[in-house]
Amino acid sequence: MTAAERLVARFEAAWSAADLAQELADTCAADLHYEDPLTFKGPLHGPAALAEHVGRLRIAAPDARLEHTGSRLTDGRFVAAPVKLIATHSGELESFPATGRGVVVQAVLYCELDEAGTRLWRVRAFFDLYDAATQLGVLPKPGTLGQKAMLLMRGFGVRATP
Repeated sequence: MTAAERLVARFEAAWSAADLAQELADTCAADLHYEDPLTFKGPLHGPAALAEHVGRLRIAAPDARLEHTGSRLTDGRFVAAPVKLIATHSGELESFPATGRGVVVQAVLYCELDEAGTRLWRVRAFFDLYDAATQLGVLPKPGTLGQKAMLLMRGFGVRATP
């Protein structure tokens, strides 16, 4: 395993570590830029901001963990790492009540290491937010009458399928 792959493995493990903030500080550059589909206002800056973001996930799903799902691809500076988030939505988050449902979200972490190659400098997580919402029962599953009704209300119309 390369140094870059080990660093990404430590980053994945940090998501379920007891001392999340310290683990992220140990693996991420002080000027980290982090983005995922839930960082609506642009990238998060710094390990502390990421720890706060992951902390909200831990409130909603205390058992949340990341697991790698395939080979990491790296050239030494950049790493693409397929992972899955496994969690049970057992805690309330802001005004969103717990559903008690499990969720498995497939994702890819695209990471760039700092110039020294010792910390993560930029991390982007790509995953299907709609799929996660359907697993939690927040949005209707694709192809269902509920989804068609939602699309109709949004003004997209409904087409007959052959």
